[in-house]
Amino acid sequence: MGLFATKDWPAGPVTDRIFAWQGDITPGGQSVPLRLAGALHALHLQQHHVLEQVYPPHVVDDAVLWNAVSMTLVSDAGHINTWLDSAPQTNEVRRSATIIPVGHLLDAHFGLPLRTSELGASGGLNLHWDAYALKLGDMVLGPANPAMTLTPDWTGPMPTVSTPTIASRGGVDLNPLDPTSPDHAFRLQAYLWPDQPERLTLTRAAIAATQTPVDQGDAIDWLQGRLGHVPGQTHLIYSTVAWQYFPDEKKAEGTALIEKAGQSASADAQLAWFGMENDGNGKGAALTLRLWPGDITRNLGRADFHGRWIAWNGDTAS
Repeated sequence: MGLFATKDWPAGPVTDRIFAWQGDITPGGQSVPLRLAGALHALHLQQHHVLEQVYPPHVVDDAVLWNAVSMTLVSDAGHINTWLDSAPQTNEVRRSATIIPVGHLLDAHFGLPLRTSELGASGGLNLHWDAYALKLGDMVLGPANPAMTLTPDWTGPMPTVSTPTIASRGGVDLNPLDPTSPDHAFRLQAYLWPDQPERLTLTRAAIAATQTPVDQGDAIDWLQGRLGHVPGQTHLIYSTVAWQYFPDEKKAEGTALIEKAGQSASADAQLAWFGMENDGNGKGAALTLRLWPGDITRNLGRADFHGRWIAWNGDTAS
């Protein structure tokens, strides 16, 4: 996107709209650069006759690339403006590399089937983390015939190996995508950039394996209806780079609700709350697990926001 900051934009409706945009256009606001990048990549995925000649795997100089992009900003203004209407939405399936070891840890710790609730689930690709394998050198966690295999750079002790089972699963998002819809599946791929073929391959594998639709609604309101304990099950609540974007009042409300539910957890109906979230205290996201009964907090380590690396602390209480 650096070219857009240094080149003269072509006259037309896309340039007029973006240069007159009101509000915060950064990723911390309305993410206008990502909207535009997604619009262009969507055209490339549709084999756009101009962009396919300059996007990876082709290598061209900046002048050739900018000429192609400039032409497209004018020739495909209608498509681009439609994509500019909506905020970017991704569902990074590599984050399941942090959920998989948590699932194994909980099975080893509690020994009960898991009932899972994902907050901010987007298209639900991380709802089925148990269908994916995690390969760490010679160690493999997951099913014998996984929908995909995740291979993050891993440091620290090896994770606990167990055999977690899922009793039921659910997820919620304010604006969920349905991977079984061709339009929604296409949108999930458009925000994965053309120089990242591995992400595209993994996302397509997850889309093909998806089974559980994501509910639409406010995450905390939805969760409130799921906090009743089910005897013989461990309830795992989790989020990956989603909780941090909830309004402060909703985070406070959700924390209070989860802690209250934890107070009535028992040996036959446990509660676990896992977050892969930015805490501002170091590189990447913090991996934090709280367990009830007992309200035990475990600092599991840190991870790259896209799941490319994991620095695992192991089952360490803090």
